[in-house]
Amino acid sequence: MLSSLLHFVMALVVILALALLVSYDRRKIRPRFVLQLLVVETALAWFFLHAEYGLTAVNAVARMFDALMAYAGQGTEFVFGNMSGQGQAFVFLKVLCPIIFISVLIGILQHFRILPLIIRGVGTVLSKVNGMGKLESFNAVSSLLLGQSENFIAYKGILGELSSRRMYTMAATAMSTVSMSIVGAYMSMIEPRYVVVALVLNMFSTFVILSLINPYHPADEPEPVLSHLHEQQSFFEMLGEYILAGFRVAMIVAAMLIGFIALIALLNALFSAIFGLSFQQLMGYVFYPLAWVVGIPAEEALKAGSIMATKLVSNEFVAMLELQKISADFSARALGILSVFLVSFANFASIGIVAGAIKGVHEGQGNVVSRFGFRLVYGATLVSLLSAAIVGLVL
Repeated sequence: MLSSLLHFVMALVVILALALLVSYDRRKIRPRFVLQLLVVETALAWFFLHAEYGLTAVNAVARMFDALMAYAGQGTEFVFGNMSGQGQAFVFLKVLCPIIFISVLIGILQHFRILPLIIRGVGTVLSKVNGMGKLESFNAVSSLLLGQSENFIAYKGILGELSSRRMYTMAATAMSTVSMSIVGAYMSMIEPRYVVVALVLNMFSTFVILSLINPYHPADEPEPVLSHLHEQQSFFEMLGEYILAGFRVAMIVAAMLIGFIALIALLNALFSAIFGLSFQQLMGYVFYPLAWVVGIPAEEALKAGSIMATKLVSNEFVAMLELQKISADFSARALGILSVFLVSFANFASIGIVAGAIKGVHEGQGNVVSRFGFRLVYGATLVSLLSAAIVGLVL
């Protein structure tokens, strides 16, 4: 336990130092809130991974998504026959198609104003803990529930009023969390309990890293009026919209998987021919120290670093599929830490997705977000590292 604590302290020093390195204004950092968030986050990690009630809650969420995936499978079976039952097209049928069904459920909860209530309720509580404004806290919850792209539609009436600093926080939060619509897909590739834990931890890790990289006092920023987080539509209009939205997400992920996996295969072949090592092996050396510092055993850190790098240069789906192939090579501890690291949108492709989503609502603010794209990925990667390090402490 002592060695794990010392390792965590070292990881914390490295991660926080990397955040301070690109801080906009170190003088405005409020250490009390950073410490407060870290304590709450660590307690939550222990609760969900060790406490009886926490484990029960995590298992209940996992079972719920199992049931939802089974219902989604009925729609898939009707269209594609028994292909999934025969083990054909696994990723498309078992991972991507259920996104459409989960998207519909989110639309129904949004239509009946259940999600706006959750967003306001949880967001208000979060704002008391993180020292940020209600807008930032609402955004953290709505990014998780509505999705990386769809989230900004809820704020289209106020985006033009926001400063560039506040836009950085909004965009960084969207990149550091994941949409509930694809949680079931993640659970089909990695252990469900780590997906659930990562969802909670990433929200707090985001506030920790943003408090260092982009510190500002809410009183210094005008608080826009959030009149509503709900658009009036008929029920069937909403259903059609969310079915198509889920389909678009599934097809975008499918296209990215095809493109990135093919590109990585090409790069691996080229690098192997030139350097004698594949591209992923070389990237593993780059991420090796980070994998080790968050708690992955040294003998497994090189392979873990390769998976972490794959997530950054492609996306989390590609990395999870790669992890599936070699999961037997990892200890339970390494798998837990690595799984939590993978559950976020922190990759280079997300710059275009987030900036494009914002540009679709407000072109000027979309251009603002594009300008600090690299800093967004940098910060979001630190969020993933911090969540992974905290899990390394409590495992």
